Amino acid sequence: MTEKVAVRALPRLAAVLFMGWGTLFFIKGMWDCFVGGPEANFYSSRPWEFVTREQWFRFAGFEAFYGAAVFFLGRALWIFSKRLPAWREREKSSFEPI
Repeated sequence: MTEKVAVRALPRLAAVLFMGWGTLFFIKGMWDCFVGGPEANFYSSRPWEFVTREQWFRFAGFEAFYGAAVFFLGRALWIFSKRLPAWREREKSSFEPI
């Protein structure tokens, strides 16, 4: 007796999760770079006293680069998953869970 097993679904799910996570981080990095600022500015007597602009832009750039890298990793996984078959038949296991 055989059963059908989904092969393409797992890499597609991982690709969607990676692309979603990467998009969120890229947007957050762009927000920090052009609009946002560190919370330390709210609690200091002078803005940019604890965290310098150079440090903040380095952090925001890292966030944007990380988001783009994770997004493109998900995109590569999506493209790779096209090579896999959608379903595969295999012998059904004789093990029955209790």
